[in-house]
Amino acid sequence: MLRHLEVQNYAMIENLNIDFQSGLSVITGETGAGKSIILGALGLALGARADAKVILSNAGKCVVETVFDVSKYDIKPLLAEFEVDYFDECIIRREVLANGKSRSFINDTPVNLLQLKELSSSLIDIHSQHESLLLGNANFQLNMLDLVAQTACELDSYKNLYNNYTAKKNLLKSLQENAEKAFSEKDYAQFQFEQLFEAKLVENEQVELENELDLINHSQEVCENLTTAAAAFSTEQFGAENQMNIALNSIRKIEKYLPTEQHFSERIHSLLIDIKDINSEIEQILNDTEFNVERKNFAEERLNLIYSLQQKHRVKTVAELLDLQHSFEQKLSEIENFDEEISKIKTEISEIENNLKSAAKILSDKRKSLQQPVTEQVEATLALLGMPNAKFEVSVTELENFTSNGTDKVEFLFSANKNRSPQPVSQVASGGELSRLMLVIKSLVIKKAKLPTIIFDEIDTGISGEIAKKMGMILQQMGENMQVIAITHLPQIAAKGNVHYKVFKDESGEVSKTGIAQLSENERVIEIAQMISGSNPSETAVNSAKELLEK
Repeated sequence: MLRHLEVQNYAMIENLNIDFQSGLSVITGETGAGKSIILGALGLALGARADAKVILSNAGKCVVETVFDVSKYDIKPLLAEFEVDYFDECIIRREVLANGKSRSFINDTPVNLLQLKELSSSLIDIHSQHESLLLGNANFQLNMLDLVAQTACELDSYKNLYNNYTAKKNLLKSLQENAEKAFSEKDYAQFQFEQLFEAKLVENEQVELENELDLINHSQEVCENLTTAAAAFSTEQFGAENQMNIALNSIRKIEKYLPTEQHFSERIHSLLIDIKDINSEIEQILNDTEFNVERKNFAEERLNLIYSLQQKHRVKTVAELLDLQHSFEQKLSEIENFDEEISKIKTEISEIENNLKSAAKILSDKRKSLQQPVTEQVEATLALLGMPNAKFEVSVTELENFTSNGTDKVEFLFSANKNRSPQPVSQVASGGELSRLMLVIKSLVIKKAKLPTIIFDEIDTGISGEIAKKMGMILQQMGENMQVIAITHLPQIAAKGNVHYKVFKDESGEVSKTGIAQLSENERVIEIAQMISGSNPSETAVNSAKELLEK
């Protein structure tokens, strides 16, 4: 339960400290005193959107801190998940800086906003002034029924399947679109692949053919010069080989007279070997070189094919053409596999859909099992609130398609008068009826959810008199099992509180400031009397206030 609230530099609040008690606490105050400001500060601490505009003028930052008694609630696992130390008193603090950025802390450990909201949602529920209008919203109605039916586990199981189902459906759609596009391009890809494949390209072929063709085109010139070179090496009298032999024989005759380190004979012998090798290679090339018309035509045709393919595909090498060939081949393979992949995904979707149907039925059955009990409890409580003829129904009908919350359409039907069939809440309920209906539904939800604290911000809108007194009794009964804080403008409800707080506006300084104080018994009498008759209550009003408090 909420033990303490401290607010610094928030809107019209400079410094506010207030302790809260168990049971039913009521908060009253004149319009404009700042009740909604205090609620806004509390909401900020619990994870509401932060804005630098909320910071009090000339203050560097605003700080809101709450203390909750969590000794009776199992939040240890959640705090452990957040890596936050557990204490029986849990301190939540939110700071908003002048630049609009905010910082959140749980037990002085920094946490992110999602973690703050997750913890807060298990500690407190705040019913805002306008939340009753949500009773006509289909999603709100479904959420309320799920909270009462406690379908969290079944809903999680269903949603896991649903998310997988939608992901597979999206994948199937994408595959089908890609397949349709691919099949439209299949003939083109097939033609390009076959043309490249039939060309039987070899990676280094172009360079080799160009070199070979160049040699063929210059074969006569090559042969003439090779013949001259060969003659220079091998002419019998003056050839290089013969001259080197003469030199070698001459050196050997006088070698013993020469310095040993010169090695002339070895060096000449080595040159002679090189000359013979060069001559042999020249003769071999000479024998192999001839003007071959057939080979020339083949090389030219082959190169023309390669050049045309390169120009067509705007590439410069055979390697790039081979890459393109592989790319077209891969694309054709993918096209062939589309049918298989699509068939596989369809099978998976069918299996998931069967499981989804089962999960949806389990979820729907649990919801439907609460239709009658919820109807009976709501009608019984509405009777206590002065609506003995009220009829309430929870309509659960099946949708044709899966949704993120199942296959159910949940609708609250309501009638306040005799012999009138229930109609959708949004069409028939007045403001006062909506307030009472919301209180009843909230009481069911809170009882099931076992929340420590609920705050009602003017749940009494549109009611008065005896009905207000009965609503106060229900709030008082709720306070026996949990902490209830009610912001009210009705004396009948204010009188039911175990503790009474008054919000006031301090005008004594240069700037108006909001404050809150716990009232004594005598102060409560005066406050309730003022709520009955105005700022200067009559003796009759004071006696009426005392009577309300006694009852």
